[in-house]
Amino acid sequence: MDFATIIGMGTAALLMFFAIGPANLAAFIDLPSVYIVLGGASAATLAAFPASKVLASMGIMKNVFFVNVKSPVDVIKQLVEFAEQARREGILALESRAGEIKDDFLKKGLQLAVDGTEPDLIKDILSTDIAFTESRHEEGAKIFDFMGFMAPAFGMMGTSVGLVLMLGNLSDIDSIGPNMAVALITTFYGSVVANMFCIPIVQKLKNYSAKELLIKELMLEGIMSLQSGDNPRIVEQKLTSFLEPSLRLSAMKDGKK
Repeated sequence: MDFATIIGMGTAALLMFFAIGPANLAAFIDLPSVYIVLGGASAATLAAFPASKVLASMGIMKNVFFVNVKSPVDVIKQLVEFAEQARREGILALESRAGEIKDDFLKKGLQLAVDGTEPDLIKDILSTDIAFTESRHEEGAKIFDFMGFMAPAFGMMGTSVGLVLMLGNLSDIDSIGPNMAVALITTFYGSVVANMFCIPIVQKLKNYSAKELLIKELMLEGIMSLQSGDNPRIVEQKLTSFLEPSLRLSAMKDGKK
């Protein structure tokens, strides 16, 4: 569970609640404004993207709160361990280890290496997998990015609707308040949806995507080193170069640079 996301969004909502004040909260609840902003932004998103991808995005959103990205340090240690075993017993000895691996990408790459697949073909297969993973991640982020763009736009449309209704019926004093509420609250709702939810979700998805792609690049480099029979120390040096300096020491087996 990503507590940072929950704390961040929860704190923003809580601060907004206290800024408005419990006594004034009812003034900020307006169903027509909800229909215009949420309904309009959702409908526009459905019109802009395939329905299957929009529905799938609801599943993608859970990754913002419940994510399980591997640690690059753990991946490096695992790959160095494989390199040590391959050096002692030969790469075919890793075939029995493939069944223990839960990550499909690493399992596939290791199996290709054990099967004696040509290095260029292994790299091509795994690089294609990485490229399409990145593409899928971008598609998911684009949907929330689009919603973050459309919510304020529909907020402004709601403002126009409210102003037209208000100006067209100034003789009815009782209607001025509700129409003005629609005019102003739709803009508020649009900003809240975009800035408190959609934009943070997009950024979080991009961050997680970058981490996952880094892990896959590490695995690809490690598998290529295994296939070529590199010394475990060389494998370790190659892989730790992917990490920021603060993580390199913890990734090295003997703890020395």
